[in-house]
Amino acid sequence: MSSAVLTAVGLRKTYGTTPALAGADFGISAGETVAVMGPSGSGKSTLLHCLAGIVLPDAGTIMYGGRKLSALSDAERSALRRSEFGFVFQFGQLVPELTCIENVALPLRLTGHSRRAAERAAMPWLERLEVADLANKRPGEISGGQGQRVAVARALATAPRVVFADEPTGALDSLNGERVMELLTDAARATKAAVVLVTHDPRVAAYADREIVVRDGHTRSMGAAA
Repeated sequence: MSSAVLTAVGLRKTYGTTPALAGADFGISAGETVAVMGPSGSGKSTLLHCLAGIVLPDAGTIMYGGRKLSALSDAERSALRRSEFGFVFQFGQLVPELTCIENVALPLRLTGHSRRAAERAAMPWLERLEVADLANKRPGEISGGQGQRVAVARALATAPRVVFADEPTGALDSLNGERVMELLTDAARATKAAVVLVTHDPRVAAYADREIVVRDGHTRSMGAAA
């Protein structure tokens, strides 16, 4: 993929004697959403963690922006995750002591923005994700669907090149899950962010541009999503 922003070739990762990845390949372009599907234990979450530089593969190559991830130091990979990668997890993982706007502003604060500047930049994302009225509420005061919208806003606040979404609707009912996926994919395409979407749900995968299936540590491209 000549236009790919993130690629992986021949990834292998073993935990103890259990192979999680056994030669997995991956590629994604700017503005593209790719659903990574597969049964539990197939290696799809391990693939996401390797692509995000959270863990290093035992073998294989991951290239991001012309750089080999394994050649970067821990500090350099952490810097990427703060500024150029965004993350949405199944349960949001918002900081309970912070308000919604403070949660969205947090990645910007970590990259050196003042509180005022970070919150000023965060508010348009809360508006875009339709939760601006919750700006001053804490996560314990809002619903799960609202919390996931705040989590998406947080993931996009730093204008990341790649968003990693690991079962982002797994804890939501179908209606809230569909709305979160609509908002996530629309916002990502508008900002040209690539989205790596790990899911087991075909309805969620349908929001992607194409699908990759992981089975027994191997990847297989399924082409365009249905």
